[in-house]
Amino acid sequence: MSQYASLFSDSDGQKPEKAQDKAQPYTILIVDDEPNVANALKRVFRQENYRVLTSLNGQEALDLLAKETCQLMISDYMMPVMNGAELLRKVKKNYPEMIRIMLTGHADTDAVMSAIKDGAVYKFILKPWNDDDLRITVALALEQFDLLQSNKALQKQNMAREKEINALSKMTLTHRSQLAIMLHKRNLLNDQQVQELYKLQLIHKEPILNLILEKDWISEKKIREVLRKDFMVEEVMLDEAQIDPGVIALIPRSLCERYMVLPLKQANRRLTLVMADPMDEGMLDDLKFTTGLDIEPVMADIADIKAKIIEIHGEDSTSFDDFDALLDSSDPYEGIEVLIEDEDEMSLEELLHGTDEPPAIRLVNVVILEAVRLGASDIHIQPRTKSVVVRYRIDGVLVDKIHIPHNLHMALVSRIKVMSELDITERRRPQDGRITVKTPMRIIDLRLSTLPTINGEKIVMRILDRNASVAEIDDLGMCDMDLARIKNAISKPQGIILATGPTGSGKTTTLYSLLQNTATTEKNYVTIEDPVEYYLDMAAQVMVKERIGLDFSVVLRAILRQDPDVILLGEIRDHATAEVAFHAALTGHMVYSTLHTNSAVATIARLFDLGLKPYVLASALEAVIAQRLVRKICSHCKQDVSPDKELIHRLGPVFEKADMHYFKGSGCTKCNKTGYRGRVALYEVLVMSETMRHLISTDGSILEITELAAKEGTSTLVDDARVRVDAGLTTAEEILRVLGAQVIV
Repeated sequence: MSQYASLFSDSDGQKPEKAQDKAQPYTILIVDDEPNVANALKRVFRQENYRVLTSLNGQEALDLLAKETCQLMISDYMMPVMNGAELLRKVKKNYPEMIRIMLTGHADTDAVMSAIKDGAVYKFILKPWNDDDLRITVALALEQFDLLQSNKALQKQNMAREKEINALSKMTLTHRSQLAIMLHKRNLLNDQQVQELYKLQLIHKEPILNLILEKDWISEKKIREVLRKDFMVEEVMLDEAQIDPGVIALIPRSLCERYMVLPLKQANRRLTLVMADPMDEGMLDDLKFTTGLDIEPVMADIADIKAKIIEIHGEDSTSFDDFDALLDSSDPYEGIEVLIEDEDEMSLEELLHGTDEPPAIRLVNVVILEAVRLGASDIHIQPRTKSVVVRYRIDGVLVDKIHIPHNLHMALVSRIKVMSELDITERRRPQDGRITVKTPMRIIDLRLSTLPTINGEKIVMRILDRNASVAEIDDLGMCDMDLARIKNAISKPQGIILATGPTGSGKTTTLYSLLQNTATTEKNYVTIEDPVEYYLDMAAQVMVKERIGLDFSVVLRAILRQDPDVILLGEIRDHATAEVAFHAALTGHMVYSTLHTNSAVATIARLFDLGLKPYVLASALEAVIAQRLVRKICSHCKQDVSPDKELIHRLGPVFEKADMHYFKGSGCTKCNKTGYRGRVALYEVLVMSETMRHLISTDGSILEITELAAKEGTSTLVDDARVRVDAGLTTAEEILRVLGAQVIV
């Protein structure tokens, strides 16, 4: 049991095991210019074994810290003369080991962010606080404080022992190598040369082989030949050798570089060891003691061993590609809070260097932050044969952005699973979860899915920004005629309006724009989603949880008993949901929902397939909006281009008109050399006329419905795409990518 269990209860009466007991309690300093708030905070810890001090301003707190030793500070932000951010910066400078928490109700966001970036704030808590949460947070923070002290003590011990080991190794290194004597016996070295070698070795503590090669008295090739012929030492070629990671871990890189050795393979209790000097008995004894295995020496050239060490362990530098060097640090504050700093000007390398958090936490933060900065909608963490690649879906297209060594994959996956409260031991089955990443300025939800692959677990995260604003209906980009038709449809008191298209085509965004356009305080709004993508205070929003049986149809039936006026249904997936939704539309409710179909007319066929009766569909359906998202040409590098005749032919006769204009982005720094920046929507709007309702209710064919829609002025997705291309908003290549070929080649 943790030593901190007694801090929450006095029932056991046992003395804690460590030094922080009732005789030496933790000291907490509370700084707030309002005495009643400071006293309220003090009362939160009245049952804990803490010594609580209070100050009414920053200067008084600094004076108190000069006399008292405190482990943790809780400071208000809005204080006269010296605000909380300035105080915590000074405390960090003078007392860096103290854990610092900022508590405020209305803060200057810029100042708070600045304090966070400076490392002055490790936890940011808003008023009004929850007493239990505050107590637990402080207890965890103090536990981390103790861990920090223990880590420092262990680091000092390790440094002292490392110095001793280094000193001993220098004294014993290669002093028992028989190489010089063996070469002397074969008349390859004379007496004077051998004596000089041993004198140099006593002075420089260098391996005898290095000294021989530096003097250039005999070539390495000749030495290998003697060892191979006279001593039957096997020579290996390391270029194509594949070494098991478990074998590599037997000898640290530092020892491999010092002794010029490399573990090659292990069988039972015997380790095959590649050595530059297999005649060094002292080195063999040291490595036998280090590994606990019997050593079978083989040899290779020094250059080959060095190259193989670099191939396995990487370059000995702190380049951006060397994640081990960039991420190798320890953090005493893990578990208090993960902060993602939203700084547009910082590069990935600066982000990796700019924090003291441990490797897995830092790497996850960088992956999420880079996705937010690039405006990605999805994050793919995909293990491949040689590395793990982080891919971002930007403007609907996946782009490889970060390559991570395989040795960091497990830590990365485990960190993400811990954040999403998944089972970190389950690696054979897919898992789903959610993560809420909080920053001082925004809240981001991540919908997580794991999938076991032959190279390891793949993770995909869908990014949902709670702070994203709902677009106005006039800003969706519909043509004037379609916009007028949709506004007429949403002004009706009842019915159902569907947005259709593939995943990620902006259907939910469109529906929220329609809902918000007619929103008033006189109506009751309810949404059912999986997950909730936009947050509206005026609406009661329900998240579907299918694992407990809370699916769309169950929630929808429950909502109908909540006296709703407007219902936003995330998706119609089955007959049960479709039936309840359409009957709700027939009984006085306005229903918005989505469906996965290729076009507006195809939606009617899909609803028939779900089992809806023709007269129900004809009576309840008001409008169908089919849409796609295409990448928008970057405005900074847009230029006129000549059309590709074969490409235009594949897009159909609509694009072959003589008066068409074509544009393309040449690629610049603003669009990351892609030629595209942002996306624009293509729409196809089908509204229900009386003739259309009659045709649907009398089982009209899809061909008849399509012909009637065209006669009534419904423009297709291809028609809208032609308008976008001619206006210079997107390219013909992008239309082909999203809509596909419109003619048979």
